[in-house]
Amino acid sequence: MDPTFWKEKRVLLTGHTGFKGSWLSLWLQQVGAELVGYALEPPTSPSLFEVAQVATGMTSIVGDVCDRKTLHQVVVDHQPEIIIHFAAQSVVHTSYVDPVSTYETNVMGTVNLLEAVRQVDTVRVVVNVTSDKCYENKEWVWGYREVDPLGGYDPYSSSKACSELVTQAYRDSFFNASDYGEHRVAIATARAGNVIAGGDWTHNGLVADIVQAILENRPVLIRNPYATRPWQHVLDAVNGYLTLAENLYHRGPAYADGWNFGPYASDIQPVGWLVEKLLSLWGDGASWEQDKAYHPHEAHSLSLDCSKARLKLDWTPQISLEQSLEQIITWTKAYQAGADMRQVTKAAIAQLM
Repeated sequence: MDPTFWKEKRVLLTGHTGFKGSWLSLWLQQVGAELVGYALEPPTSPSLFEVAQVATGMTSIVGDVCDRKTLHQVVVDHQPEIIIHFAAQSVVHTSYVDPVSTYETNVMGTVNLLEAVRQVDTVRVVVNVTSDKCYENKEWVWGYREVDPLGGYDPYSSSKACSELVTQAYRDSFFNASDYGEHRVAIATARAGNVIAGGDWTHNGLVADIVQAILENRPVLIRNPYATRPWQHVLDAVNGYLTLAENLYHRGPAYADGWNFGPYASDIQPVGWLVEKLLSLWGDGASWEQDKAYHPHEAHSLSLDCSKARLKLDWTPQISLEQSLEQIITWTKAYQAGADMRQVTKAAIAQLM
């Protein structure tokens, strides 16, 4: 991404109080964007949003993407040029407990946002961040490509596939490439792997569960140690979203499509491998054991083919999985020691930049 591009750009970020949203908010603040965030209150306590004082240096608005009237008014009031849509129910397990709100947020939230874009003529770019789980999972050993079928076994995965289809329908119907000279709006979707970093307290999230168990001095309970995932540092994914937004701004409909942002093949590892490595880095006798309780279905094997982003966006991962795990330990120990976590988090962003 080009830091100079973002200076004084008017950006609306939905879901800015979440884990990924907090990292992206701090990055956009550092490059001088005029940033407005729209989201519910932080989903956990503690949260990265609170401990890193993310609200400092931006306009932070509490609201629900399911509230179409309020969301529309925020877009009207702040006249963004670029919208990055993070707001979502983001946990597979939660979608089994509450499928209705999962679909309401992930599907109708997308509809509500795109309806607002239709009615405000300042917007030039929309990046809708969905998930690697939007693909119909066939348990392949190779990575899914952007042309592969969408689908979803569980409500979360299905809702993200639905969000992709909603975006495609709005792009084809209201922001068609053939009429770009009139509407001047370029819309894309971004599908990242399993993002990890310091500051993640997501309920039922693997890294969050590991760190919480370590801090409570108890064994980590792991649901499926043999499942493989495309682990990547949150900043690599965020860098992809920002790079995509820049290309949409400059090149319009040529980049208005779906995009994968995942790690190198060497960083697609089983859950058990990641747990062992993280506990080894932490030390102090930290341990894990398999959770024998019943848990609903989750995909066993999942990876992304990111050839398109590497070829057309010149995007590649910059942080290896081992470096990511080391950063999680460093960040967590700084938090334990009472450090200024806004500065610690900004320093990690500055290092990548």
